[in-house]
Amino acid sequence: MTLLEAATAVRLRAYVPYSRFHVGAAIRSVEGRVHIGCNVENVAYPEGTCAEAGAIAAMIAAGDTRIAEIVVIADSPEPVPCCGGCRQKIAEFAAQDVKVTLCTTDGKSKTLTVAQLLPGVFSQAHMDRA
Repeated sequence: MTLLEAATAVRLRAYVPYSRFHVGAAIRSVEGRVHIGCNVENVAYPEGTCAEAGAIAAMIAAGDTRIAEIVVIADSPEPVPCCGGCRQKIAEFAAQDVKVTLCTTDGKSKTLTVAQLLPGVFSQAHMDRA
């Protein structure tokens, strides 16, 4: 199963009774395993979880710690960008040259690197004097 197929399948499991905006994400770790996540809303906004964050949590729970590639899909007119929090979360576990592919259910896609997704990333190096 490709990352796009995995993200597409898990998107249908999203819990989105409020926005009805289903998002799926699939990560391939550097170990070669695929980890998936979907968005999960909560009536107490903004207490939900993004698909990307869910996939990262699944990756960590499975014992992997580095992202080799990530695909995100949503039913949107254009490829939907990751929110700011998810950009930082992705950057925590991925090298700057890792590809992030954003897709629509209509077949449009846009591929960026982590560096393009989050220029000027906050990193552990910023805390070296602490």
